[in-house]
Amino acid sequence: QAQVVESGGGSVQAGGSLRLSCAASGYSVSYRCMGWFRQAPRKEREKVAIIEMDGTTTYADPVKGRFTISRDNNKNTLYLQMNSLKPEDTSMYYCAAGNYGWKVCSGVPDFPIWGQGTQVTVSK
Repeated sequence: QAQVVESGGGSVQAGGSLRLSCAASGYSVSYRCMGWFRQAPRKEREKVAIIEMDGTTTYADPVKGRFTISRDNNKNTLYLQMNSLKPEDTSMYYCAAGNYGWKVCSGVPDFPIWGQGTQVTVSK
């Protein structure tokens, strides 16, 4: 059964860094779009970053230049390096996997597999 498990969240002061990891099992991350999303209380889930099968990456405007999504095919793991964190980055962060073989994924509806989430809290 395909699944993903996030780790690496925590509390950090503004300007600090965190790296989130997402361990995939039951499939290879290289054959699916993979993405990071976040959802704050009373807000909709939003895209943070997506990496497509061919390695193309896209980022939400608020995180461009600060966050980096990457994938280690050998470890079957997805990462999100978050630098220069801001209080507005505080949220629950979710890892998600797209459908097998889909080369392009753009948003939440394209991702059927979700993890339980990991909390990121950034203080002033």
